[in-house]
Amino acid sequence: MFRSLAALAASIVGIHAAYLGWVRPQAERSIEAAMEAGMATPRNLWIVLKDYEQEICLVLMVWGLFLIFDKYRTILRQQYLFDTDLLEDTDVSGDPARAVRSFEELGRQRPDVWRTPLVQTLAAGLRRFAVQRDVQNASEAIEAGVDALAAQQEAENSLIRYLIWAIPSIGFIGTVRGIGRALSQADQALAGDIFAMTESLGLAFNSTLVALLISIVLMFFLHQLQRLQDGLVIDTRRYCDEVLVGRISALPAPDPDGTG
Repeated sequence: MFRSLAALAASIVGIHAAYLGWVRPQAERSIEAAMEAGMATPRNLWIVLKDYEQEICLVLMVWGLFLIFDKYRTILRQQYLFDTDLLEDTDVSGDPARAVRSFEELGRQRPDVWRTPLVQTLAAGLRRFAVQRDVQNASEAIEAGVDALAAQQEAENSLIRYLIWAIPSIGFIGTVRGIGRALSQADQALAGDIFAMTESLGLAFNSTLVALLISIVLMFFLHQLQRLQDGLVIDTRRYCDEVLVGRISALPAPDPDGTG
């Protein structure tokens, strides 16, 4: 949460500084040059971006991209674990309780690895097998862990989806504001001065244009993130089946009296 709020604060400061130092001064110079020449307001990048709605949309875009790429980074940093036998030093064929303690030693040695969804799911399956000595129950624990991972990823993406919804809404606010301002300047247009009215209509269309383009970009990267997340869920399930369930399925069944 702190990283997310810090990224939002940095986005606000960075984008606002760019607007104060670069975007709005350039837009004002373009407008002044057009007025002196008696021409319509030019359609350059500075004019399109100059209003407050576009600034807010850009802030939310930068924040949303940070949230998305931070999740990219987290997933990609875990990929090497799927090429590693995490139970290589854990003897599940002997005392399962001792195997659990041996595996949990990883948490003390590598806390960053221990917190990953793969290791947590693997640990849940191993603990269930240690308690009940049943392959089916261990598999159910793994399935529950995988389902929890998918639900967690879905919940974490909700803020990004909200941003993708909110950005076009902010653009439409600019549209309403621009059209309302243009209507209030109708008398000037009837008198022959259409400059102010065209500038207001420019706000109406520019804000929507920028907002829709930004939402398209964010939606693309969100879909790429969801592909990575779906792959993580599938790989976690497959890995646990191969590394843990495959091992314990090959063990001899315990005696009916529970002596092993």
